[in-house]
Amino acid sequence: MIEHVHDLYAYNAWANERILDAVEALDVEAFTRDLGGSFGSIRGTLVHLISAEWVWLERWKGRSPSGLDTGWTLETVADLRGRLGDVERERSVFLARLDDGALEAPLEYQNTRGEPFRSPLWRLLRHVVNHGTWHRGQISLQLRLLGRPGVSTDMVLFDRERGEG
Repeated sequence: MIEHVHDLYAYNAWANERILDAVEALDVEAFTRDLGGSFGSIRGTLVHLISAEWVWLERWKGRSPSGLDTGWTLETVADLRGRLGDVERERSVFLARLDDGALEAPLEYQNTRGEPFRSPLWRLLRHVVNHGTWHRGQISLQLRLLGRPGVSTDMVLFDRERGEG
């Protein structure tokens, strides 16, 4: 099972990179324009996606933050790319220490409202990748609303690029 988790997170990093590459050319107005959706702008959606990846990593490490680290600056694509890189490096270290037994172990955590939950770690790991897929799809639509091409982040494309599809 652990090899599937590593594969999922390789996919997640690849898909996030494709989205960041696609939005990098946007000017500030387009990047921050309220286009509707869950978090308004492309920037808002990316801030949420990256923040959620960080919050979940913190939960897996035994901490349950009530929100985003207030010291973060997430104004530009470069800021977002840098913060995401930090999260991905920390997560890689965390994932490297896991085995199948750790994936099955229940994890107790609190959501941002302080409500307690308990779930096997593997389910929470799967959730984060699924959550990112949802928001990357929103960003792809937002790009189309701006008259730009959307971005395909289909898992089968990831597999094909690696010669496995």
